[in-house]
Amino acid sequence: MKTVHLNKKAVGLVLLTVGVLSLVVLATIGTGENIEEFETHGPVLRDVNLRRKFEKKPPVVDTGDHAGEVDEIDKAAGLNELIEKAKKLKAQRARKEGKLESGKEVVDEEPVVEKPVVDKPHTGPSPAEAEEDSQRREKVKQMMLHAWNGYKNYTWGANELKPLAKESHSQGIFGGAGMAASIVDAADTLYIMGLETEYNDAREFIRDNWSMSKATSTLSVFETNIRFLGGMLALYGLTREKFYVDKAKEIADTLMPAFETASGIPKSNLNPVTKYVNNYGWAAGGSSILSEFGSLHLEFAYLSNVTGNPIYYQKIKKIRDVLDAVDKPDGLYSNYMSPETGKWTTMHMSLGALGDSFYEYLIKSWLQTGKKDEQAKKMYFDVSDAIQKKMVFTSKGGLTYVAELRNGNPEHKMGHLACFVTGMFALEAEHSEDPARKEKVMKLAEELGRTCHESYIRAASGIGPEMFYFDNYQEATTNGGDHGYIQRPEVIEGWFYLWRLTHKKVYKEWVWNAMMAIEKHCKVDAGYAGLRNVYKPEEGHDDVMQSFFFAETLKYGYLTFADDKIPLDQWVFNTEAHPLPIDRS
Repeated sequence: MKTVHLNKKAVGLVLLTVGVLSLVVLATIGTGENIEEFETHGPVLRDVNLRRKFEKKPPVVDTGDHAGEVDEIDKAAGLNELIEKAKKLKAQRARKEGKLESGKEVVDEEPVVEKPVVDKPHTGPSPAEAEEDSQRREKVKQMMLHAWNGYKNYTWGANELKPLAKESHSQGIFGGAGMAASIVDAADTLYIMGLETEYNDAREFIRDNWSMSKATSTLSVFETNIRFLGGMLALYGLTREKFYVDKAKEIADTLMPAFETASGIPKSNLNPVTKYVNNYGWAAGGSSILSEFGSLHLEFAYLSNVTGNPIYYQKIKKIRDVLDAVDKPDGLYSNYMSPETGKWTTMHMSLGALGDSFYEYLIKSWLQTGKKDEQAKKMYFDVSDAIQKKMVFTSKGGLTYVAELRNGNPEHKMGHLACFVTGMFALEAEHSEDPARKEKVMKLAEELGRTCHESYIRAASGIGPEMFYFDNYQEATTNGGDHGYIQRPEVIEGWFYLWRLTHKKVYKEWVWNAMMAIEKHCKVDAGYAGLRNVYKPEEGHDDVMQSFFFAETLKYGYLTFADDKIPLDQWVFNTEAHPLPIDRS
C-alpha cells in the first residue's frame, strides 16, 4: 500500500480550499440563485418550481447557540411545505388525466396556483385624474344600482325586466321564466363594484334558489353557456366559494346531450326535460352556428380545470380539432357547419352576428392557458392574417371597417356586434412577439375603434345603431331599419381595451360620453331601456332591460375608470364579460 506524506502547510491549504467551496455551495443553494442546479435534486422540487419560484432569502445570522438548530427546523418545515404542495399538484394532474377515483374533486383543496389578483396596485394617474376617475366610477355604480333596484323591486327572480311596464320579460333562449338571468349576469359586476349588500342578495339567491331544474323549456346552449356557466365560473374565480362550481357543473352536465352528434359539433337548442336537441330552421338548413359552438371553450376548459373532470375539456377540444382540420377558403371560417359532417354548408363569413365570439375565443384561449395553447395561437394568428387581407376595407371618407363576405363578395356594412374586434386586435397587438406586427395591428385596432366611435357621434342620441353601412349614400350610418340600440356593450368594450392597453385618454373620454348618452336617453323610472331609433331618440324605448346590460355594458363602463381592478394579465373576459382566471402556473 502506497503512503502519501503531506506536510502541515499542504494539509492546511487543502482544508481551507474545501471549506471555501463548501460555503459557496451552501450559499448558492440557500439563496436559490442557481435554480437549474437546484431543480435537478428531485421530482418534488422540480414540480413545485413549476408553480412558483423560490424566494431569495438573506443569509441566516447566528445570534446564539441554538441559531443553527432553528435554521435546520425552518429548512425542514419549508421542505415539508414543498412536499405537501407537490402532492396537491400531483393530485391535480392526476385528476385532469382521469387517474383518480371518481367523486373526488380538486376544488375540495386549495389550488397550488395563487388566486388571481382582483385589485392590482399601480402607479396611477395624477391626483386630478384620480379624482375624476373616482367620480365617474361612482356615477356608473349609481347607474348599476338604479338598474338593479328596478329589477329587484318589480321582477326579482325573473329573467329580465320590462322597465316601462314594470313586469317580467323572458326570451325563449333561457329555458323558462324562472332562470333569473339578470341575477346571474349581474352578480360578478356587483362584486367587482364593491356593492356588498346587493352582491350578497344575489349570492344568497343563487346558492339557495337557483337550479337548472327550473329550466323546463327549450334553451339556447350558447346563451346558457356564456351567461349562466360563465357567470358561475367567474363568481368562483373571484370568491373561491365552492357552491358556484357545483352550480357550474349542474349547468354543463345539463348541456351534454347537445354534443351527441356525429362530428361532435353541438346543436344550438336543447330541451332539458326531454333531452331533445335541434338547430334553428333558418340556419342554412339546420346548421350549427360558428359563433355559438365556437364560443364554449373558455368556460368548459376552466370547468375541467377546477373540477378535475376532463369530460368538459374533451367536448370542446373535439370542436377545436374539427375546426382546425376543416378546409378554410382563403384562410377564413364560414358561419354555418353541419353537425353531422363537420363541413361548411355555406360560404358566409362575418365578424358580426353568427361569427363574432369564435374569433375572440381563439386568442383568449391562448391567453387563458398562460400562452401554452399553441393550437389556439396558430389558429388565431392565421385567421387574423386572413381577416386583414380579405375583410378589412377603408371607406371613401377614410374609415376602416370589417365587411362581411358572401361567396367571396364583400358586403360593406359593420354591425355593432362586430365592434368587439377593436378589443380583439388590441389584445393581439399587446401579445404579438413581432414588433412590426404589434405596431400594425394596434394601429388597426385604433382605426376600428374610431370607426365605431363615428357610428356613435353621427347619431342624435350619441349612441350607435345595430348596423351601419359604407356605400355611396351612407358612411358609418344607416337609413334602414337597423337603427335601434338594445344596450349592446361591444363599442364600449373595444374602447375599454384600447384605454387599458394604450392609456390614451381619448378612449376613456369616449367611454364616458357613451355612458352619459345611455344615462340621458335610456334611463327610465324602473331601470334602463333600449332605443327604437338612435337617430330619433324621441321615438321612444323598446321596454327591455337586457341581462347583458348588467354583465357587460355597465361592467366595461365601470372598469374603464378602475385600472386597478381585474388586470388583463390575470383575467380574460368571456363574451358576456364574465372574468375567468388566467393559468399562471
